[in-house]
Formats: sequence, C-alpha cells, structure tokens
Amino acid sequence: MRKLYILVLLFTTVLSAQEKTETTALDVHYFRGNVLPHTDDLQHFLQGHPDGVLISLYKKTYGHQAWERAFNYPDYGGYFIYQDFKNDILGKVYGVGAHYNFYILNRKVQFKIAQGVAYTTDPHDKETNSKNAAFGSKIVANTNFALHYTTRLIDNFDFQAGFLLTHFSNGRIKAPNSGVNSYGVNIGVTYNFEEPLERQADTLPKVKITEPIKYNFVLRTGISESSIVGSGQKPFYHPAFYIDKRISRKSAFQLGTELFLTQSYKEYIKFMAIAYPRENVTVDTDYKRVGVFVGYELFINRISLEAQLGYYVYQPYKSDIPIYDRVGMKYYFTKKIYTGLSIKTHVFLAEAMEFVVGVRL
Repeated sequence: MRKLYILVLLFTTVLSAQEKTETTALDVHYFRGNVLPHTDDLQHFLQGHPDGVLISLYKKTYGHQAWERAFNYPDYGGYFIYQDFKNDILGKVYGVGAHYNFYILNRKVQFKIAQGVAYTTDPHDKETNSKNAAFGSKIVANTNFALHYTTRLIDNFDFQAGFLLTHFSNGRIKAPNSGVNSYGVNIGVTYNFEEPLERQADTLPKVKITEPIKYNFVLRTGISESSIVGSGQKPFYHPAFYIDKRISRKSAFQLGTELFLTQSYKEYIKFMAIAYPRENVTVDTDYKRVGVFVGYELFINRISLEAQLGYYVYQPYKSDIPIYDRVGMKYYFTKKIYTGLSIKTHVFLAEAMEFVVGVRL
C-alpha cells in the first residue's frame, strides 16, 4: 500500500511539474453584410443584409514548437458559424470546422482562416424551392476569411472588430451549385481562460531552410454532377504529376501537369450534342482535358495550404474558360505521404470538390 501511495505521489508530482505550453480562448462575433452576386442568377438574392454569429474556441501558442515561432505564435482550434441570408430562397446555414489565427503589427491585427462543412436549411428543390441555384444539397463546404483589429478590453476580455468573408458551396457534388459569397463587418469579444505565457524566442529566423526538388504523384477524386440539374452524380479522376521546390521553412513553389477524367463532363457533352445540334458538338467529342499549372504551398506544421493556377493545353470541348484555379488543404502523415481536400473552380464557379492522396519523393 505504501509503495502504491509513493507511485501515485510521484505521478501527480510529474504531471504538476510539466510545463504548460498553451492557453485557451473563446471568441464570439456578430457579423452583418451583403451577398456578393458573382453570377446573374444571384441577383434576386439581394433582398436583405445577411447576418450571423461566429464562435471560435482555440489554443494560443507560445513558441514551444518550431512552427509556432515561424508563424509568429498563431492560434488554432474549432469554430461554429450561423448565418441567416435574410432570404426565403437561401434560408440559413449552420457550419463547423477548424481554423487558424495569424498575427501581424505587434499582434494588433489578426487574420483568421477557417475551413469546414455546413448544413443548409433550404437547398434547391424542383417543386418547393426551384429558384435556389446556389445550393444543390443540404451539406456544403464552408470557407471563412476574417481580418480583425484586436485590443485588451478589461481583465481577461479582448475587443475585436473587422471584416469577414464567408463562402458556402458544395463543389458541384450536386447541381445546381452557384454557391454564395458574402462580405461584411463584424464585432466581438474574446475571453482568455488563462493568463498569457512567456513566448519562446525564435532562434532560427536567419537560418535558410531549403530542400532539393521533390516529385509529387497525386490522385484527386470524388463525385460531381454537371450543370444540368438531375443529370446524376458521376465519379471523376484527376491524376497529376508536379515538382516542387521549397525555398524557405514556410514556402514551396510548384510546376506540374494533370489529366482530367470527369464522367459528368462526358455526359454533359452528350447532352449538349443531342439537345443543341446547332452548337456543332458531336457525341463522340473527347471529354478528356489536360492542364498545366503553377502553384504555391504554405507549410504549417503537418498541415499545408495550397493554391494553384492552371491552363488547359488540351480541351476539345470548350464549355469553360481555359484557365482554372484550385485551393486546398493537405495533411502530411509522414514527410512523404499526404492527403487532403481541394476545390477546383473556374474563377467563382466550382467544378469539383476533390479528395486528395499523394506521395512527395
């Protein structure tokens, strides 16, 4: 019994002696703004001023890991968003996801990046809500960007005010899918559950971190539906090869090529050939597309953010502009194997929400 008591005492002593490396905080923001009409069929959505609430629970870092010092001690955590579009067609959305907060200007300015999923209350329905060309499904992807000014208010409370951009889209998993972008101002408070810790100094700011050229083999896949409502969901396969060159502890540039095997695109070509014979499209028009792209990758611990801009060098059927873009997030299981999600679009119009698996050699 005495030995057990000694072991418990030692265990609790070790736990209490462990150094605390993070603190917890909670943000609550109210926002109000406008819908950004990026397509003509969104004009009738501009009836009111959308508003909502954004709640974030997160950890504040203090430099106990190298990536924290490299990014000026960011925050990371989860969020909940509620937005009322003040419109009977669009309805309301409820979303959850993960986010990062980055700081500049002596930590007075905060930049928030948030990515998650959302539930829509009034998606498109051919009988009850046929005018909703924005949401073709109840579940959509959600992306938020916010820029805040932040300052201490009183005791453990901070005051924040700034600008917020929200985006909701299902990545054309199901048509229709114009998606909705809104912008506005927000105001809120932060509650810090603990007193701040001392930040660890960055000892590597002058060390140049580079790597040799890496070779990436990637498969992006999923399901999508053409812009013809009710045409059905079909699989797609977007294999790619690219090289990347890491130029710093944070950044790498990319150059590559990819093949687009999109079955819904193939069915769309057949539909257009039959329904619109004057368009000079035949049912045997090749649906395959080949693109070349340049990209940028921002490394944050095991997670990285990716942006690419591409051009179709082979596109027999030209239903879209020849330029496409992609944004995504990747998670590295190891230094060589990763997975992730990305959205491929033509400017504001999404074509596919892609599930990513890749190898970096």
